[in-house]
Amino acid sequence: MLTTSSRVIMLSGASRGLGAAIADRLLKAGFTLSAGARDPAALPQRAGLMTHAYDAKTTGSGERWVEATLARFGRIDALINCAGINPRVGVLDEGEADLDEMWQVNVKGPLRLSRAALPALIKNGEGRVINVASLAGRRVGSNVGYAMTKFAVVALTHGIRQECWDKGVRATALCPGYIATDMTAGETEIAREAMTQPEDLAEMVEILLRLPNTLSVAELLINCRKEAML
Repeated sequence: MLTTSSRVIMLSGASRGLGAAIADRLLKAGFTLSAGARDPAALPQRAGLMTHAYDAKTTGSGERWVEATLARFGRIDALINCAGINPRVGVLDEGEADLDEMWQVNVKGPLRLSRAALPALIKNGEGRVINVASLAGRRVGSNVGYAMTKFAVVALTHGIRQECWDKGVRATALCPGYIATDMTAGETEIAREAMTQPEDLAEMVEILLRLPNTLSVAELLINCRKEAML
């Protein structure tokens, strides 16, 4: 297993929900964390933590964050694309504004950020990319627009694996079902206490970051309930 000492992790969406739980877990585990958020001031200052403004909808935002992280630490060992939104978009819904916004945040943001970080990840020979997708990217529910973007995130992950495997980079599509965060606050299909807890999922992220190159996980499907097709 890889150690946590001196390894620098970039994490988007770090100020709330699953991202906040991952940030807390990684800092306690001894990683150095560069946390990106639209409002960096929302993240309390802690030892081992660098904060930086990051907006997935803004071209150049991810590149500036990568540059700042390299200027501060001189290396990047892993990138976790956690920022995401999920407005409901059905096939019969009119208009494409919500879908366009999801495509910018859920897909184009991670793509741009990955492109910017990959040279540094390749350089150290044990780079890691974890893309927070969803079980919606493995099957389609009522929110077809969200599922479309998460299918794309899974495809992006496999694209990184295909192009960068021989360069020492390992990428994982993390595909959870319902997580008890503010993103699922309005869900009534399953009780909050029955959902996956963000702190437990954050522990899985730490494990993925510590796996050696010879033990790579392409997709990690995590569910809080039984589903026949999964």
